[in-house]
Amino acid sequence: MATLLAYVLLGATDARAKTADAMATGLHISDGRLLEANGNDFIMRGVNHAHTWYPGETQSLADIKDLGANTVRVVLSNGHRWSANSPADVQAVVSDCKANRLICVLEVHDTTGYGEEAAAGTLDQAADYWIGLKSVLAGQEDYVIVNIGNEPWGNADPAGWTAPTTAAVKKLRAAGFAHTIMVDAPNWGQDWQGVMKAEAQSVYAADTTGNLIFSIHMYSVFDTAQEIRNYLGAFTAARLPILIGEFGGPADQWGDPDEDTMMAAAEELGLGYLAWSWSGNTDPVLDLAVGFDPSRLSDWGKRIFHGANGIAQTSREATVFGGGSQDTQAPTVPGALSVTGVTADSVSLTWAAADDDTGVTAYDVVRVSGATETPVAATTALSATITGLAAGTTYTFAVHARDAAGNRSARSAPVDATTDEGTSVPGANCAVGYRVVGEWPNGFQGEIVLRNTGTTLVQGWTLGFSFGAGQTIAQAWGGTATQTGSAVRVAPASYTATIAPSGSVTVGFIGTKGATNPAPAAFTLDGAACTTS
Repeated sequence: MATLLAYVLLGATDARAKTADAMATGLHISDGRLLEANGNDFIMRGVNHAHTWYPGETQSLADIKDLGANTVRVVLSNGHRWSANSPADVQAVVSDCKANRLICVLEVHDTTGYGEEAAAGTLDQAADYWIGLKSVLAGQEDYVIVNIGNEPWGNADPAGWTAPTTAAVKKLRAAGFAHTIMVDAPNWGQDWQGVMKAEAQSVYAADTTGNLIFSIHMYSVFDTAQEIRNYLGAFTAARLPILIGEFGGPADQWGDPDEDTMMAAAEELGLGYLAWSWSGNTDPVLDLAVGFDPSRLSDWGKRIFHGANGIAQTSREATVFGGGSQDTQAPTVPGALSVTGVTADSVSLTWAAADDDTGVTAYDVVRVSGATETPVAATTALSATITGLAAGTTYTFAVHARDAAGNRSARSAPVDATTDEGTSVPGANCAVGYRVVGEWPNGFQGEIVLRNTGTTLVQGWTLGFSFGAGQTIAQAWGGTATQTGSAVRVAPASYTATIAPSGSVTVGFIGTKGATNPAPAAFTLDGAACTTS
């Protein structure tokens, strides 16, 4: 698990993830979601277990299952004992997972070193480790996810993560691995330089099976709820699969935010999470060194298995195990979706509540275009405001309901909404200058100058615009940028919040791009259209 302190506002990617091969078997990725062989969504809920360090804890997986988990991430090698887990041992672990009806994420725990004396290991060597286990993993695609290597060290240069990760994935596919492959972020899994966030689309596209999921380890880098939601939301908006592969630890040891905040964000977005750890940490969820005692679960540990506020949360068991008594019933369809308000860059929606046998936990608002859905909001309320839209444009929206087990309702009846024409909104006393300061392959630096052309102070503003070629904002200064699909909203920093008459402020940013990089066509300030220069 990561132990270094650092923070950098992270990058983003906004490219649509491709659908997995139509002939996919076992667990597989489709349209940014982890599915079972029968097409059901599968949302991982569970913990990490340090099997390599605690090989004698043979009761662990049964105890984990008894608490309600559906997944366990198992440490097979810590980087200094690459031969510690024989094929027979791994086969026993897989059998134990299956006997306890748990999806098994197997991982090489430490790719910071390959052998005792190595200064830095490689994912290529980790791929060799997995190929050596192929005989016991073949045919286990319904039950096993292969996490190539835990927390790759360093990799400040994007190529230092992207190239070896891509090569390792290709090597496993060439060796015949059809499993879902899990890829950890660089910088000890925490991606504090935004490398995985910026390069995920490139790595995902390199896997011709589309059967790849990204894992972020949320420790000291993620200090606020907004940072957590911004990071995870960038992946879901781009239809790139992601989960929280590790989180937790002693309060304030690394400046972590509340673990409940992390879990709440993942639950809103329908993403999985796996806590660190069942044993082998300074503050584990449950330390088996002193025996199995559920009363010792921390408050946030209880939520992993029992949901927010102690309400029973049933993690849907994989149907490959026969379903059992686990929740497989989807909520009813939300009704009466209607438009309650529009501006030049936003649409407000309301809908009627859905019903579910265990309770609806969230609603997913999507933008619909033909057969394509784009996620735009996740909320526990019966209303949402979609911002950052283009003026004078018609959009189609719909809503899904979701329960705690990840069951998702059919889509509601869609509704059309047309944003106001920007020029018809009063108070458009603004002018925007936009320029590209510099470009490089897949990235660029941009600058936005916002000028107050009116006669009164502008305070606490919100700037809205949309990119036209899949660009995304990764890191910003002079303001805070949030992005949903192509739509961007920028809120001011404390030192740019007030703009005097005839005055201006500047927002700079680092972004990602594709083959083209056109400037946004229009800008709005608090919903009013600005002139451009």
